[in-house]
Amino acid sequence: MKKTCKHLLAAALVASSLTAYGQNETEHANPFLSEYTTPYGVPPFEQITVEDYREGLLKGMEEQKQEIEAIVNQRSMPDFENTIVALDRSGALLKKVQIVFGAQNSCNTNEELQALDMEMTPLLSAHRDDISLNKRLFDRVKEVYDNRKKFSLDKEQTKLLENTYKDFTRKGANLSEADQKKLRELNSRISMLQLTFEQNMLKETNAFKLIIDNKEDLSGLPDALVASAAETARSMGEEGKWVFTLHNPSIMPFLQYADNRTLRERMFKAYINRGNNGNSENNKEVVRQLVSARLEKAKLMGYEDYASMALEDRMAKNEKNVYNLLDQLWTPAVNKAKEELADIKAEIRKEGKDFEPEGWDWRYYFEKAKKSKYNIDENEIRPYLELNHVREGAFYVANRLYGIHFRQLEYMPKPHPEAQAFECIDKDGKTLGIIYFDFFPRTSKGGGAWCGSYRPQSYDDKGNRITPVVTIVCNFTKPSAGQPALLSPDEATTLFHEFGHGLHSLFRDVHYAGVGGVPRDFVELPSQIDEHWTFEPEVLKVYAKHYQTGETIPTELVEKYEASSKYGQGFATVEYLAASLLDMDYHTLKSVPEDMDVMKFEEQVLGKRGILKQIPSRYRSTYFSHTMGGGYTAGYYSYIWAEVLDCDAFGAYVESGDIFNPELAEKFRKYVLTPGGINDATDMYINFRGKGPDIKWLLEKRGLNTQEDVKQDKE
Repeated sequence: MKKTCKHLLAAALVASSLTAYGQNETEHANPFLSEYTTPYGVPPFEQITVEDYREGLLKGMEEQKQEIEAIVNQRSMPDFENTIVALDRSGALLKKVQIVFGAQNSCNTNEELQALDMEMTPLLSAHRDDISLNKRLFDRVKEVYDNRKKFSLDKEQTKLLENTYKDFTRKGANLSEADQKKLRELNSRISMLQLTFEQNMLKETNAFKLIIDNKEDLSGLPDALVASAAETARSMGEEGKWVFTLHNPSIMPFLQYADNRTLRERMFKAYINRGNNGNSENNKEVVRQLVSARLEKAKLMGYEDYASMALEDRMAKNEKNVYNLLDQLWTPAVNKAKEELADIKAEIRKEGKDFEPEGWDWRYYFEKAKKSKYNIDENEIRPYLELNHVREGAFYVANRLYGIHFRQLEYMPKPHPEAQAFECIDKDGKTLGIIYFDFFPRTSKGGGAWCGSYRPQSYDDKGNRITPVVTIVCNFTKPSAGQPALLSPDEATTLFHEFGHGLHSLFRDVHYAGVGGVPRDFVELPSQIDEHWTFEPEVLKVYAKHYQTGETIPTELVEKYEASSKYGQGFATVEYLAASLLDMDYHTLKSVPEDMDVMKFEEQVLGKRGILKQIPSRYRSTYFSHTMGGGYTAGYYSYIWAEVLDCDAFGAYVESGDIFNPELAEKFRKYVLTPGGINDATDMYINFRGKGPDIKWLLEKRGLNTQEDVKQDKE
């Protein structure tokens, strides 16, 4: 009864706030410059203009500059509160604007926002350097650090102090004045190159369209994909035709099912040559300059290559440990892929044809081989994976594990009209945070899927918890008019994956921004462990219901899917490992020739390892946003590194005999999801598991632990 009354009151407050939020104003006021009056304090998206971003960013930088000056000019001796905490809390306005601008520029961009990004990037780079290279500020930080024992700091405060000090040293505080000047130039150059790369990639992805006007060319394609292509054509003024794009929900099923081999080839080549077309969006030289600038920065900072600098504060620690893991998996993955290639060749011969399969043939004939072996077509599963049902399945798992539940908020400011908003309510009835879902592709949205934030969890000066505002952005197949969105098994897994990131953001409970993050190779653990519940039979019974009949997915279909789930891991593992190795190979270079051709470099480093010609790297150099965009630089290996952890962690549930084991769930929340970066990542995992991870669980999941592979490993 109390919860019902609480939520009725919350609904009334939402309605009241929206009345004020939606009212017409005679003069526009920049929403960033005052406290939001929106429900739950979310950003008032519809009110924000491009000029508001510009004004907020400029004013935010100026305010933080004044705050830094106040810290260094005070007469009081440096201590934890007046220096470390004051620095951690500085720039509140700038952070408030940046987090919204960054998120919106990724999922709802336009030419004005991109131009503003180009304008602001060098200014923001210089502003960050002004802080990290401020000698007087660093002197105060160092004095607190050198005398840390006398401040009686708790664990979180100690970690903040250590992070702050290390952050300054890693950003050049100990460099000479001349070297600091070089560092500023390099930081600005790297920021602009990364931004240029991202904008070029978005333009290249949006530029290509395969327009089909002959119905016979649609042979083999699922009805839902054909309907979606017709809808896309209508939106582009191509009524009566079908348009396919390079966005994953369009190209991947096209390559998987289209009978027309010539069109498959055209789509495939357009996809793998993004950023490599000799036009104004060519990323080849951008990549070369970027890798070169990163190496120059690393050497300036005293490292032999960029990877050494990047890995120092991650779980892997050094490049040797990364290569050891990748190389350990490469041989069994390639062997498995060769088995799959033999099956593909057999399917080609079944059709009475005799040609060597190419990259545009793999998905098409692999689908036939899988159907032949397991009598299953993933289109049989799609009707049971209606998008909203899958989302409810993710909510169900979170409820069973952690006791939380979700309430949809209809009348809320949203980052895009298509977005959905939910309140996350903890088991004690308190609001944990707000979470948005933005599911479908559009030209204004980057590719892939990610979890971001519009407000991170924190505490105010009075010790009150500020709830996070989280956003999950995907690019799932958009349904045609009047039809539901039906996901592929891979898309359903992606939803669970990103939702796992969302739970990490919702559960995090730290007092300082400087301890909120975790190492790059640990961050995928909370997301990837959530994937494990996606197709558990106990979970499928709850959410996998036919969108027309309401029938629960048949047991025999689940069993067929489970039997076939490891088939194809050769291809999937090889394409992923290829990208991880390519990323590492770029960033372990000790020199970068001025005439370096990045595509030839890619061909050379992957070719010498014996990659099959039919399997390109998951991301080729000119559209490898994870590493060239800056988020996973020398870090794309993190997914497989974290997969060792998540498979072993889920193994704990399997060993317990209960995939919803409440004691394990409570420990995972306490030791992994809640502490942010207060604890060492390895300690966090061991605190949960009681020991380090065992790679056997990953090998089993990917089906790479055959007797033949074990024998080869021993040899």
